[in-house]
Amino acid sequence: MFKAMNPEGVCPPFRHYVHSIEVPPNARWLVMAGQVGTLPDGTIPEGVEAQTEAAWNNVVKILEANGMGIEDIVMVTQYLTQVGDRDAHMAIRDRFLGDHKPASTLLYVSALAQPEMVVEVEIKAAQAVG
Repeated sequence: MFKAMNPEGVCPPFRHYVHSIEVPPNARWLVMAGQVGTLPDGTIPEGVEAQTEAAWNNVVKILEANGMGIEDIVMVTQYLTQVGDRDAHMAIRDRFLGDHKPASTLLYVSALAQPEMVVEVEIKAAQAVG
């Protein structure tokens, strides 16, 4: 359904992603608000590992609520407040993605919506219609 591509003449991806994904015409799109590491009761666990786990659990639940799954993700944008959290965050992200490789961007920001938040994950997903 999706055409993933890492074209010749462009440096290969450094991690678990592709440079581009072509979505077919008339696809059904889902644009997800950034998911932070909040638990269902609204609490925010401490640390990047717990918050990344919670954020990705939220992503999966939202995808499922919309009749989609991890394989429908075409773009992941991640925001971290600490450069040193990258590897821990990416290990959890890669576990959730499994063999699926979406396009991906990682940004470091000075702060998120609340001071205790250290990670946010934004998703775009699509499914072929018909």
